[in-house]
Amino acid sequence: MLAYLLRRLIALVLSLAVASVVIFLVVEVAPGDPASYMLGINAQPDTVAALRSELGLDVPKVQRYLTWVGGMLSGDFGTSYTYRTPISEMIADRLWISLPLALLALLLSTLIAFPAGLIAAARRGQGSDVGVMAATQLGVAIPNFWFAMLLVALFAIKLRWFPSGGFPGWDDPLKALKALTLPAIALALPQAAILTRVMRSSLIDIMGEDFMRTARAKGLSRRQALWHHGVRNALIPVLTIIGLQFSFLLAGAIIIEQVFFLPGLGRLVFQSITQRDLIVVESVVMLLVFAVITVNFAVDMAYAIADPRLRRRA
Repeated sequence: MLAYLLRRLIALVLSLAVASVVIFLVVEVAPGDPASYMLGINAQPDTVAALRSELGLDVPKVQRYLTWVGGMLSGDFGTSYTYRTPISEMIADRLWISLPLALLALLLSTLIAFPAGLIAAARRGQGSDVGVMAATQLGVAIPNFWFAMLLVALFAIKLRWFPSGGFPGWDDPLKALKALTLPAIALALPQAAILTRVMRSSLIDIMGEDFMRTARAKGLSRRQALWHHGVRNALIPVLTIIGLQFSFLLAGAIIIEQVFFLPGLGRLVFQSITQRDLIVVESVVMLLVFAVITVNFAVDMAYAIADPRLRRRA
């Protein structure tokens, strides 16, 4: 187990190093100059040069990369070109919106997908299975932003149960959760549809294994064998999807945050790209990549816990 853990840690560090280089190079080769963009097309060359020097854009790229990475390792993400605010403060303010939103959406999708996948697998070919699969097909096909607008029209405008957008802050947790409910549902249902199909397929594959037939031969009912022996062995692909979904929900909720006017990380990246605030783009994207890689590392550890064969191989 220790060797397995060390291999995964080495892979995590190498992945972060490669990701930082790729992110820096991709952002650097993007067309346009932040100083020229901030000053406008009529700015004088000496004014642009002075601003470039102030922002640190006139130093060699290797030095800028090393300064950026060293700052992140020490917790200093730099200062925004546009807002002249420490990026760490901007990230902290928005993380308390994006992270609860991602966790709430992941919780909802898991609570929906697990029982739906179990029912569909246990009653394969029956009416409930067909109904669940039809619902998941619909959930995969419907764009989440369109579904979000339907939720706003019904629950915010017509029924007035939830706010249509904005975020009141965490001073009142109840109002904050109400503001995140509709965005979380809009994010969760498509992900629940995918997770349900993966759960069903994995359980059906497991039910055909020899150990499942042995469990049935020892007197366990189909439901008991499925619950006591099938679910844990079917968790490997399900854990993979859950890890990927959390990464997507944390980093890929830009459209939903735009629909509901939520000042989260996704919206911050979108605004920074449009304003050519490169240091914010680099830092936020690197933070999101770190979250993705860390979640994948946690999923690998969950593999070892769920499947003893991985521990024995290690």
